[in-house]
Amino acid sequence: MNTVLITGASRGIGLEFTRQYAGMGWNVLACCRNINTATGLTQMAQQNDRITLYSLDVRDRAAIDKLATELSGTVIDVLIANAGIYGDSRGHGFGNLDYQAWMNTLETNVLGAVKVAEAFYPHLKRGKQPVIAALSSQMGSIADNGSGGSILYRSSKAALNAAMKSIAIDVRADGVGVLIFHPGWVKTDMGGPGALIDAQTSVAGMIEQIKQFDLSRSGQFIKYDGSMLPW
Repeated sequence: MNTVLITGASRGIGLEFTRQYAGMGWNVLACCRNINTATGLTQMAQQNDRITLYSLDVRDRAAIDKLATELSGTVIDVLIANAGIYGDSRGHGFGNLDYQAWMNTLETNVLGAVKVAEAFYPHLKRGKQPVIAALSSQMGSIADNGSGGSILYRSSKAALNAAMKSIAIDVRADGVGVLIFHPGWVKTDMGGPGALIDAQTSVAGMIEQIKQFDLSRSGQFIKYDGSMLPW
């Protein structure tokens, strides 16, 4: 039985990953900051016993280590590092940056994702064809940035890309792969109602890329449909 661990599973893309993987018969370890307020996720878990819920704030590195120890006997085949925040707010662009918000964005989007990958690496090494899937964004592409703005979010995703590219090289000898995804502009709380695609389409595409994965593709920065993105 395959197992996937998903962070940020309470809504949007994370919730859809939970729904689709559980529907495929996988065991889903669904992590979110507050189970008590995760109504949709809780209802989904009540209807499908393959979903197990865990409270986890990816900014809390001690909590990540604690959960990794708790799950030490569990083999993980896919890790979805999905938890993330936008960070930027109206009125706080260059000239009036909110540096505390910037630190919080980096803590969540970069350090949180890397720490989860590091803590659960022993679990992944025992997987069949283990993959770390990091949810990044096209806004993390320096080459693609022609509009400026969103300094907090862009810098966090660019840093995530750099970290995950290095991790892909570091873990290759153990047979663990890394994919860095742009999920598309998705209709979620973050993406807004004017986004181009729905979460179901985005997640189905990313799952298909994970299914087709081989180590020759490790460290690639790709869209949900498999097309390559510039760094």
